[in-house]
Amino acid sequence: MATFVTFHAHPDDECISCGGVMRKAHEDGHRVVLVVATRGEQGEIPPGLLSDGESLAERRAAETLAAAEILGVSRVEFLGYADSGMMGEPTNDEPGTFWTAPVEEAAAKLAAILREENAEVLTCYDDNGGYGHPDHIQVHRVGMRAAELAGTPRVFQSTVNRDHMRRGVAEMADAGLPLPSLEEIEGIGKPESEITTVVDVTPWLEYKRQAMRAHPSQISEDSFFLGTPDDVFRYTFGTECFIRVGAEPGELTDDLFK
Repeated sequence: MATFVTFHAHPDDECISCGGVMRKAHEDGHRVVLVVATRGEQGEIPPGLLSDGESLAERRAAETLAAAEILGVSRVEFLGYADSGMMGEPTNDEPGTFWTAPVEEAAAKLAAILREENAEVLTCYDDNGGYGHPDHIQVHRVGMRAAELAGTPRVFQSTVNRDHMRRGVAEMADAGLPLPSLEEIEGIGKPESEITTVVDVTPWLEYKRQAMRAHPSQISEDSFFLGTPDDVFRYTFGTECFIRVGAEPGELTDDLFK
C-alpha cells in the first residue's frame, strides 16, 4: 500500500476538492496525509461562533482535525503560514502570509514531509489554484517544486471540470438555485480537454458531506455546498478531477494509484 499526501491552502479545501479520493484511498488501505498551508484566519466569522478567547485560526484547525478523522486521514500537518486573503486584498502582501513565502522555503517544508512519508502520490492544485485565490496558486507552485525536491513519482493537480460545470448550470437553471454565472465559470478550473484523471467518488459522498459539516465556521447548512438537493450535490461533488503531471491529455484514467 502507498502513502498519499494531499496539499491544500486552507481548512475546508481538503473536503471540497479531494474528500472523496481521500476516503477512497483510506478504504483501499493506503495511508492518507493531509498538509495545510494556513489555518484560514482570514475567513468570515459567523456571529456567536467563537468562544471567549478563541481565534478563528484555532477553530478552523480543530475543524480540520475533525474532518480529517471522517476522511480517514492518518496525519495532519500545518505549514504555519498566515492566510493571505482573497486576491487583491491588502492582506496579500503582509509578512508571514503564504502568498509572500519564498517558494523554495515552503517547498522544502513540504518535501521533508514527502520524504519522511516516502509518498507515492501528491495532490496540489492547477496553475490558477482552481479559481485564482493567491494561496491556492501558491499551493500549485510549492507543491510542484516539493515533488521535484522529494522525487515524488505521481503528482496530480486538483482542478474543476469547467465544461461539466457549464453543463450543470444549464441543466439546473430552472431549479432556482444560487448557481454561478457562465462568466464566473470561465475563471474556474480547466477545460475538459486538459483533464487526465476523473475519479467517481459517489460511493464516498456521504463522508464528503460529513467532512464539510465538520467545518461549520465556513460551510453553513444553507450554503451551496450543503443546502442543495441530493441530485445537485451528486452532480457537483460526485466526481473529482485532476491533471496528472507528465500525462498526455486524452489518456483518461480513473484512479490516483494506477
